[in-house]
Amino acid sequence: MVDTLNSVMASDIRNSYLGYLENFSKEEQRTIAVNHFGVFSQDLTNSIANGVEEIMVSGGDTKKLIKRVFSILIEGLQNIRSHGEKDDLNRQLAFLFLCKNATSYKIVFGNIIQNEDKEILIEYLNRINNLESQELKELYMKVLSNGFLSKKGGAGLGFLTMRIKSENKLNYQIENLSDNKSLFTVEILLNRE
Repeated sequence: MVDTLNSVMASDIRNSYLGYLENFSKEEQRTIAVNHFGVFSQDLTNSIANGVEEIMVSGGDTKKLIKRVFSILIEGLQNIRSHGEKDDLNRQLAFLFLCKNATSYKIVFGNIIQNEDKEILIEYLNRINNLESQELKELYMKVLSNGFLSKKGGAGLGFLTMRIKSENKLNYQIENLSDNKSLFTVEILLNRE
């Protein structure tokens, strides 16, 4: 029974990854600069970060945009490594896409979360999505000075940083994988201009 559940969970995550891959390849006419499905080791995370910077520099992007993309990328990868849950085979399966077109970059992160964390996550993301630029900066400073830490040691700055740096709302989805775990995906859009 456990083996069937594990294969279904991994298959569901992979199917979501493949769905994004197909959409980016066809519907959105975006170039996929970086994508990965599987476990994100620290070495892989470092390699991705270095590769993205090289891709953007060679593509003629501004230093300001490179810093914004890099900041979001690091926050998302740290979120996966620090807060992503493991499947029933003890694998921290996740995925990443960095895509671009003439006007924007899109970054997509997907990882497993506990179902018990869904409501808090939804409430927080909806809250920061409804704030204006100045309100976001004020909340950032408040959280930074508050020192509140989640049960896994985070202060809630990752998504707030992504929202501020992208200058766009964070689009997210949560899909049930099992009775206690879900797949959380977040899409971040950054204008290239």
